[in-house]
Amino acid sequence: MKSEHQLVTVASFRSLADAQLAKGVLDDIGVQSLLRSDNGGGMYPALDSADLLVRAEDVEKANDALRRE
Repeated sequence: MKSEHQLVTVASFRSLADAQLAKGVLDDIGVQSLLRSDNGGGMYPALDSADLLVRAEDVEKANDALRRE
């Protein structure tokens, strides 16, 4: 049976660069994460915000790591 994981947003960032730094923190502790961002394919650079998502079972570990940074 295939296991499906629900993704949960653990943080939202005003810039993609900030989100990438936070993703690096999670990578360092072994928490898989995904960035979700949409700036209209580059047509709307002012919409450079991003969400950081993790599996539901990793939310607590991710939040703890992000609070320490």
